[in-house]
Amino acid sequence: MDVYLWVKAGHVISVIAWMAGLFYLPRLFVYHVERRGDVPAMMPVLEIMERRLLRGIMNPAMIASWVFGLWMIAMGGIDWGQVWPWVKAVCVLTMTWFHMWCAGQRKILLDGGGATGRHYRLMNEVPTVLLLVIVVAVIVKPL
Repeated sequence: MDVYLWVKAGHVISVIAWMAGLFYLPRLFVYHVERRGDVPAMMPVLEIMERRLLRGIMNPAMIASWVFGLWMIAMGGIDWGQVWPWVKAVCVLTMTWFHMWCAGQRKILLDGGGATGRHYRLMNEVPTVLLLVIVVAVIVKPL
């Protein structure tokens, strides 16, 4: 079996898991800030969901995505003279920043702070835009 294909499969699987978390956690933040005053009994449940999603799924998936991605780079086959790998790299770094931003927001929410539901809804679009740019850059290679 070709090791590169196994590494690539691991990368795709871990990215899918990471993206699922990046799509869902900001949505949980919306519920957290918008229901805080109305349904205070819901807060412990949301806090558990947020913690388990971040620590149990998102963190391991992000690490695996990076490990498999760097492994593929180390195996060669990427022409860094083209634009698409640089576009992808910038988007992956931005996605990692967004992941860390989410982790920071979770701590702020635990302390009773946090942004508005509207702000979290807008931020929820960040991973979608990054995903679109990455997929087009890697598959279509328009640049």
